[in-house]
Amino acid sequence: MTAVARRHRGLLGVDVAAALSLVGTLMKYLSLASLFPAAIAIGYREPFWPFLAAGAVTAGVGLALEAAGTRDRVGVREGFLVVSLTWLFAAGFGALPYLFSGEDQLSNPVDAYFESMSGFTTTGASVLTDIEGLSRSIAMWRQFTTWLGGSGFIVLALAVLPRLRVGGRQMFESEAPGPEVEGLRTTIRDAARRFIGLYVGVTLLAIVTLAVIGWTGLDERMTLFDAVGHTFATMATAGFSTHGRSFEYFGPATQWAIAFFMVVAGTNFALMYRAIVGRRPRAFARDEEFRAYVALLALGSLLVLVELVSEGIFAGEAAVRHAVFNAVSTMTTTGFASADFNEWTTFTAITLVALMFFGASAGSTTGSVKVVRHLLVAKMLRRELAQTVHPELVSTVRLNRQLVDERSLRAVIVFVLLYVGIFALGAFVLVADAARIDLPLRALDAIAASATTLGNVGPAFGIAGPMGSFAEFSDFSKLVMTALMYVGRLEILPVAVLLTRNYWRV
Repeated sequence: MTAVARRHRGLLGVDVAAALSLVGTLMKYLSLASLFPAAIAIGYREPFWPFLAAGAVTAGVGLALEAAGTRDRVGVREGFLVVSLTWLFAAGFGALPYLFSGEDQLSNPVDAYFESMSGFTTTGASVLTDIEGLSRSIAMWRQFTTWLGGSGFIVLALAVLPRLRVGGRQMFESEAPGPEVEGLRTTIRDAARRFIGLYVGVTLLAIVTLAVIGWTGLDERMTLFDAVGHTFATMATAGFSTHGRSFEYFGPATQWAIAFFMVVAGTNFALMYRAIVGRRPRAFARDEEFRAYVALLALGSLLVLVELVSEGIFAGEAAVRHAVFNAVSTMTTTGFASADFNEWTTFTAITLVALMFFGASAGSTTGSVKVVRHLLVAKMLRRELAQTVHPELVSTVRLNRQLVDERSLRAVIVFVLLYVGIFALGAFVLVADAARIDLPLRALDAIAASATTLGNVGPAFGIAGPMGSFAEFSDFSKLVMTALMYVGRLEILPVAVLLTRNYWRV
């Protein structure tokens, strides 16, 4: 550690000045994102100054933090602080255009921040009650925040979290880098180029696919604006739509196309890079997590399909399409809906809530627990049962034929316990607050609201169902769910570690 770094650390064990400087740099570059919705506003002859003003404020704050901080190396401890603060600042940046534009539905700062945090965390939960009433530029900005959040999380999950020892699947990769974040400015550069390049490439493919569906008349409702906006949300596995009825508004061809791209977006991007760019397609079949991911998608879809057919809700191709679409949307934590599953049976509701706890692949834009952690918990449970019968047995846990060290297994257990505990606490607080304001909220609705925000899924049930809104919740409950979205997106541990005394000690 340099003398300058020691001086700035003072009595703390973390170089706050260096962390804030890096956060400032990131915000400075993020402010450029406001140019895209400003261009949309100009094209549709709408006010563009809210976006430029938001960009100017964000750039000013970023430059101030950058100048006030130091350019010392950012290590593991500082990495936690950088990751945690960046998402808080990004959500604040995203809320500014909502407030500056004078949009009535988002005039409340709590609502604006909730909507922005939902976008940047790729959750898709919304307080809007009239989505079609938004201006074109605000509607596209809302969609674009999800894409920005998804691209940021890809870098976070594949390049930053592994170095902080809290990444999901990547902490078990043999080629994962060491524990030191050797200056985040440079170490994530190569990973960002590879994976963001793939992210952009698949995004363009999805836009073209949806646009062609509209241009050829397969679904005349699919415009280029909708194609771009929904692709942003699909690739980020966020449920924001430009229509209040989500994908119920569109036809079968569009729904099948989106279902396919949701599956793609829920796949590990590192695995996709090896299989597609590295020309090793067999990597998909050899990957345990991917096989389990596909199997769980098929099982969830089948359970919903059987219920839809047996109860006479849908039949034939429509039943298959709605079952697959909504099961895939829920498990990949995308949050789109092809029909109002709020009106389906209790069994389908329980099935969809259960899928909220699985999530898709680590290293994707999805939220929730992730399939790989469920795999490892199952492997640990099998080992414990075997050792109960044979106490002298020495057994190891392997993933993709690679040994998983005990430290990583403990991290999985800690994460799952924290996840369940935070989910239960969130549901309890929502029920208590709903009773305080006489809001009709069933236990299942509260459970779903807590699960969907912590898991970054999007819609819940009851008033916050797929065709509903979170607008009726109190400001306090909205802040609680905003916090759930935030800690869920950052995989809990980077935020939780900041609350420990040891983090701040020298």
